[in-house]
Amino acid sequence: MAPDRPASLRGEPPPAPERQENPGLLDEMGKLLDKSLSVLPTLKTPSETIDDLNARAKDAGAALSRLAQPSMATGRMKCPVSANGAPDCKAGADKLCQTKGFKEGKSLEINSAEACSPKVLIPGRARKPDDCRTDNYVIRALCQQ
Repeated sequence: MAPDRPASLRGEPPPAPERQENPGLLDEMGKLLDKSLSVLPTLKTPSETIDDLNARAKDAGAALSRLAQPSMATGRMKCPVSANGAPDCKAGADKLCQTKGFKEGKSLEINSAEACSPKVLIPGRARKPDDCRTDNYVIRALCQQ
């Protein structure tokens, strides 16, 4: 075959034209997308995400269990009378909890009782307004360290 004949006549496919760089908008966006994908972190599988959440929940549960645990105290502690004449059962709850080894408490159940002078028992004696008083007692408290 003659070398001066075109390749299409010789039965050979024509040579592919060399691709020239054409930095158009789509080409530049493609390059930018390729670069951004390599910068982004890889996504976790659902299994890895659940394992991560379980580990965090376990850590949170351990932290909560280390917090001061409240406890109940039962007994009978008198509520002192405050300056305005009302019973101060917060102080009574604190004292009840301190007898059980705790720092402070909050009253949950209070009981009242009337305390009278023995003079009330004298037959025929008229009862006077200051012969009896009402005392309040904390009988159950929520205690905390």
